[in-house]
Amino acid sequence: MTRTTLAALALAAVLLPAAAVAHSGATGVVKERMALMKEMGDGMKRLSAMLHGEAPYDAAAVRKEAEAIAAHGGEAMLKGFPPGSLDHPTEALPVIWSEPERFRALAEEVTRHAEALAAAADHPDAGKAMAGHPHTPDMDAAMGNPSMHAMMGGAPSMHQMMGGDASAAPAPTAATPQAAFMQLTHTCGACHDTYRAKTH
Repeated sequence: MTRTTLAALALAAVLLPAAAVAHSGATGVVKERMALMKEMGDGMKRLSAMLHGEAPYDAAAVRKEAEAIAAHGGEAMLKGFPPGSLDHPTEALPVIWSEPERFRALAEEVTRHAEALAAAADHPDAGKAMAGHPHTPDMDAAMGNPSMHAMMGGAPSMHQMMGGDASAAPAPTAATPQAAFMQLTHTCGACHDTYRAKTH
């Protein structure tokens, strides 16, 4: 079975109702941020489908999804992680509050890359260029799949494959939907690699 096939199977698994069960019992700010992350993950799934040619490319829809993700990044995301908010069933790790500057930088990069994607949305041909490209671990992390790394036999995430450090995502210089989406998933993957508990 190829890694691309495994990626497709894992992505399908994310869509099952079991994902909601994992978040049952959450209350207060933990519940709020889990809902926010799920909404962002759902948006990333829809974007991925359009940018991989699995769904018709719709510039207006890409822009809408990207703008919603941008609104959830930055300060909005930081407000969801007040110090010590580790009540069950949170997947957040304490290192978030021991590395506040890096966590803030990644949250702000989510907004910048999503804004770049929204600005590049009116390039449908570029948006279709990702068709046939396999999902990377970063991309699957961005879509809410915590088990992709293991299912792909420990395959490196995008920032590792590029020889980069997870402490900083690339600057938002993308001029196409494809490039902007890859930068966005890189940032999401870098954040999840360090600040989200491995649940599988």
